[in-house]
Amino acid sequence: MSTIIYGIASCDTMKKARRWLDAHSVDYEFHDYKKRGVGNALLKTWCAEEGWEVLVNRRGTTWRKLPDADKEGITTAKAVALMEANTSLIKRPVLEHGDKRLVGFDENGYTNMFS
Repeated sequence: MSTIIYGIASCDTMKKARRWLDAHSVDYEFHDYKKRGVGNALLKTWCAEEGWEVLVNRRGTTWRKLPDADKEGITTAKAVALMEANTSLIKRPVLEHGDKRLVGFDENGYTNMFS
């Protein structure tokens, strides 16, 4: 079964998640948002399944630096456009294992996914 972890290499949460995967001998592909981007279709799929509210990191500096007009009246389409243009807005990591997905790092969630 294929495992992909999406995020940014320098992110501390990503480092924790990757250490957990390595420590548990999980083979995975790392998809770096900064280098490879994230396609519109994939973001739409994630939003349909998880909800944009789960995917948009509203605690980070990228969100805080957005103009107020961009942060108001968020719809799925607007969230997808913002995340596609500003990949740092996407909560990290997004872990896909087969047809399962986890957003953010949660050790218990990872344990349950791979047990």
